Amino acid sequence: MSSLLSELRSKKAVIGIVGLGYVGLPLALRFSEEGFSVVGFDIDDFKIKKIAEGQSYIEHIPSESVKAAVSSRFSATTNFQEISKVDAIILCVPTPLNKYREPDLSFVLNTMDSIVPYLRKGHVVSLESTTYPGTTDEELKPRIESRGLKVGEDVYLVFSPEREDPGNPNFTTRTIPKVVGGYSPSCLEVGLALYGSVIDKVVPVSSTKAAEMTKLLENIHRAVNIGLVNEMKIVADKMGIDIHEVIDAAATKPFGFVAYRPGPGIGGHCIPIDPFYLTWKAREYGLHTRFIELAGEINNSMPGYVVGKIAAALNEKKKSVKGSRVLVLGISYKKNIDDMRESPSVFLMEKLRDDGALVDYTDPHVPVFPKMREHKFDLSSIALSPKVVAEYDCVVLATDHDKFDYDMILKNAQLVVDTRGKYRKAAVNLVKA
Repeated sequence: MSSLLSELRSKKAVIGIVGLGYVGLPLALRFSEEGFSVVGFDIDDFKIKKIAEGQSYIEHIPSESVKAAVSSRFSATTNFQEISKVDAIILCVPTPLNKYREPDLSFVLNTMDSIVPYLRKGHVVSLESTTYPGTTDEELKPRIESRGLKVGEDVYLVFSPEREDPGNPNFTTRTIPKVVGGYSPSCLEVGLALYGSVIDKVVPVSSTKAAEMTKLLENIHRAVNIGLVNEMKIVADKMGIDIHEVIDAAATKPFGFVAYRPGPGIGGHCIPIDPFYLTWKAREYGLHTRFIELAGEINNSMPGYVVGKIAAALNEKKKSVKGSRVLVLGISYKKNIDDMRESPSVFLMEKLRDDGALVDYTDPHVPVFPKMREHKFDLSSIALSPKVVAEYDCVVLATDHDKFDYDMILKNAQLVVDTRGKYRKAAVNLVKA
């Protein structure tokens, strides 16, 4: 262990990052910035090719950063045999839900199975993918030890949840504190040395389970509070009250209140998914997580609520959803980024399409509707102009990018349905949803 610690602290260790998406790529660049040799692993040839060319494939990560890392000691490959040449293996792969809304660990387990043949003494393995408490010890440890390696003596196993917030200008990978839990005290010591080399503040916890639960608490806290404010929005709307005015007023209280904003649903890889990892695991202990599931039910119902508001607004104009031309503004899951993971805009578009609407979208960050595992639209972003906006029966503001010309949109649209509270003043062609 002393040799590995020395290599990590002197930044001579070779870091392997498995999964080069929204979590893995910025982490690889961070290790590279500190002078580590970094090898990225991914099954996507497109990403490997772009990295070799010094190009970024994620909007908020500049190509200059990738190019600088590649010109240093960052390379990427699809060849998992190279795992034997690195000292640290950090897994940053997706943990989605399956069609029954149960944890789908196939990405983690298949990746681990690909790595196991190349494990050796002196490796540290860190899982960053969000998952239920117990995954690291129950799933990864047996696989490592199937090689005849003893966890805590030969190989060091930790869980350290990713906390990336794409597009957040206030925090970077370096400045976001990192929680680390080890399978054993020796594993924790190695984990702290690994992340302490590149992260300003590392927060140790007593076990991998505590670290896994920490990430779930963070995201469930948000999911539940967003569910609450979404429900409050529906009630306020029925009462003729602007929920955004109410939130602004409540936020003036200097203590005991955190402002969450309603919307057309919840998106991103964390909040719509992570709570159900705990729900599933809790059943093993005979527990039913009613609070969490209710929040999920409310949040998942929001695209349907918005479609109902659109249908009612069109009805007032003696039109039906079926056959109406609807333009959705913003299809990424939050403003000013290109991240489409679990975007509520996509669920909204699907519901409108199912009801017979002729759906288009415009998004300055997503020029072409990307390939997604469960969603398909053969669409490209529509260029906005007064004439184009006026041609649609309804314009739905789903994601409030800063690049939209909101005055032009409201001035020219036949009907605007605002799901984000962007328009605060009443207008004859405006419906808040």
